[in-house]
Amino acid sequence: QLQLVESGGGLVQPGGSLRLSCAASGFTLDYYAIGWFRQAPGKEREGVSCISHFGGSTNYLDSEKGRFTISRDSTRNTVYLQMSSLKPEDTAVYYCAARRSYSCSGHVSPYDYWGQGTQVTVSS
Repeated sequence: QLQLVESGGGLVQPGGSLRLSCAASGFTLDYYAIGWFRQAPGKEREGVSCISHFGGSTNYLDSEKGRFTISRDSTRNTVYLQMSSLKPEDTAVYYCAARRSYSCSGHVSPYDYWGQGTQVTVSS
């Protein structure tokens, strides 16, 4: 059972914060690159952030501008995406994905395993 499960989404007011979780089971995520992606209605799925096997992180969206931080808790086998100063434009379904590689990619195709997604809605 190799599985990724996202959680932590919900309705947030503009300017608010939210922490998304990606819990892995069936494998140890330390040996994978883990990416966060998002897909808004009618839009392509786009890379948001990624953390590598080595612990280095990459943000792929200019719109993030320091607002999003990815991290890993190896004891819980979980990767987090901390989001702050949220904007309505951040509204999307957020997915985590695992790539059988030590290094990151901001593209969809290199990733082997995907979670089911969690909805983030930023609105007043």
